[in-house]
Amino acid sequence: MHEPEQPAATPETTTPPPRDPNDERNWSMFCHLAAFAGLIIPAGNIIGPLVIWMMKRDEYAGVNLHGKEAVNFNITAFIIILICSLTFWLVIPLLILGAYAIFWLIVTIIAAIKARDGEAYRYPMTIRFVK
Repeated sequence: MHEPEQPAATPETTTPPPRDPNDERNWSMFCHLAAFAGLIIPAGNIIGPLVIWMMKRDEYAGVNLHGKEAVNFNITAFIIILICSLTFWLVIPLLILGAYAIFWLIVTIIAAIKARDGEAYRYPMTIRFVK
């Protein structure tokens, strides 16, 4: 007699390793801290957060939220710095530039801390280019 063929063995489905709950918060924090690349690389304050956001936005909802905020804020900062730099011969833009540099540093650190604590953060005085 002919024995019925048995179905081919299927490979076991493997489950991905469990995610570390801190990964999302760490990547969210890195979105904000990557803006410090702008202190070394021209436009690095935009490129750094943009790269991290693009890499991890589909993987973590928090990174998507914090990445958009960091990119929007740093595009706004870049525009303000550019305007102040182009009008450098006037005294007021230089004062604004100095004050804005301190503001940028403080709110970037605050945003990174909030992201690390798992809290949402909206930068003040930011044009929302990326929705």
